[in-house]
Amino acid sequence: MKISEIKTFPVVVGTRNQMLVKIETEEGIYGWGESGLVARELAVQGAVQHYREFLLGKNPMQRGRIWQEMYRSQYFEGGRVLTAAISAIDIALHDIVGKKLGIPVYELLGGKQREWVPTFATGNGNNTDEVVAMGQLLWNSGFKAFRLQYQHFTEDLLFEPRVALAATATALNAAREALGPEPVIGIDIHHRYSVAEAASFCNKLRPDTLDFVEEPIRDETPEAYAELRKMTNIPFAIGEEFASKWQFLPYIERGLTNFARLDICNVGGFTEAMKVAGWAEAHYIDLMPHNPLGPICVAATSHMAMAIPNFSWLEISEAPGKYDPTVFPSQPKIEPGKVTVLDQPGLGIEVDESLLNEPFIFSEPPHLHRTDGSHTNR
Repeated sequence: MKISEIKTFPVVVGTRNQMLVKIETEEGIYGWGESGLVARELAVQGAVQHYREFLLGKNPMQRGRIWQEMYRSQYFEGGRVLTAAISAIDIALHDIVGKKLGIPVYELLGGKQREWVPTFATGNGNNTDEVVAMGQLLWNSGFKAFRLQYQHFTEDLLFEPRVALAATATALNAAREALGPEPVIGIDIHHRYSVAEAASFCNKLRPDTLDFVEEPIRDETPEAYAELRKMTNIPFAIGEEFASKWQFLPYIERGLTNFARLDICNVGGFTEAMKVAGWAEAHYIDLMPHNPLGPICVAATSHMAMAIPNFSWLEISEAPGKYDPTVFPSQPKIEPGKVTVLDQPGLGIEVDESLLNEPFIFSEPPHLHRTDGSHTNR
């Protein structure tokens, strides 16, 4: 079996762009993958087109060897654009191999560890009452774990960390008091704080308020996380921006993260994700995968989650239309608090290629600024 074509689809599905990749073979078997580099999809498309030049004619069964060739084939190896492209290709290759062998992808990874995948949701509020109400809504709908987000930037994208952290801490403390000890409650700070600001935020919380705080500061400098680790006992969830096992290295080896927020569509697909999962297992760290994309990402991450022992919850987010059943007529079953993968060969994903025709729309995440006019982290 040989690869005969690699197609890219940077298209709008629902309300946002998706960057899908289809790999075809001369036997007629094909596989689907997805890239996770949101708002830079055309850069990934270009990288995939470069890889296409030497992947045509390769044997897709040799997915590990292909991964190494893609990663090592350029002088300037690595980086988020390249590994996002590698991720989409690697996921599609696993889809092909599963279909060729007639087994679900999780069987390629070691078989089932669980019957379904636990999930967590995210809810937003604009004030304390709304945050508390959102927590109650998520809990009553069936989610045992969720993030509660305080919408702390204005319509003109003004964000002041000290104002935000005080209001957010007040809202989260109130949510815990209202909901009691049972729910797992976390927050994603989107690395908007400095070390000092993140420490102030954590110290304004009651000791039992949060079960995890995600990305409180930027991740480029592990030493900064080591300093913050000394200032709070709240577990950290870090890693959604990591583009390789090497980026995870200091965070796992030095105990700087308690949950690995691995993104299978950015880190390098199944081939790299399973290495990180085993490494994390050796340090008693659970994976809490980042999963903000479409149903191909849901399927790929769920197959991985089915096959590893050290797993907590999968992020799930039902933005309008991105799981469109007309575009994706076969996809995992999503219910409050759980995802069930289809026991079909490969990923269990089918895509109506004729509907991938909504043109790509340039989009940007919010560019936040402070009162003095300076830019700050998204």
